[in-house]
Amino acid sequence: MPKREGKVKDHVKPVLLGRTTSFTGILKFETTLRIQGSFRGTIEASGDLIVDKDAIVEADHITVSSLTVYGSISGTVYAVNKVDMMSGARVHGDVSAARLRIADGVLFEGRCKMTGVDKDIEIFHRPTEEIKADLQRANGRL
Repeated sequence: MPKREGKVKDHVKPVLLGRTTSFTGILKFETTLRIQGSFRGTIEASGDLIVDKDAIVEADHITVSSLTVYGSISGTVYAVNKVDMMSGARVHGDVSAARLRIADGVLFEGRCKMTGVDKDIEIFHRPTEEIKADLQRANGRL
């Protein structure tokens, strides 16, 4: 039975704030939310957020699992997994995410911070010989 529940969940349509919807306040959700209208406030969610082409989101902060932007977002964004800025998107604010994709034709004004990187692994500031020695020790070839 758990397999069936997983399949049903994968095919659940996102919750929709339609084109004529204007909402102000705090949004909290666990599934996927698609905004087509306008939103102003705070978004604190464990689900995914999709901001459609003509949608306008003005938030002090947005916390989601993943974010896909086709429209306009203003505010600080934190995505646990990824942020996809699609062609034509406008994003004004700082973005923190494990993965970030910015398509051609995106207007992005802000800073980006990549999260989820293991701080114990740093190869860019270490001498090559040191990295090779660590790899040899790890493989038991010393």
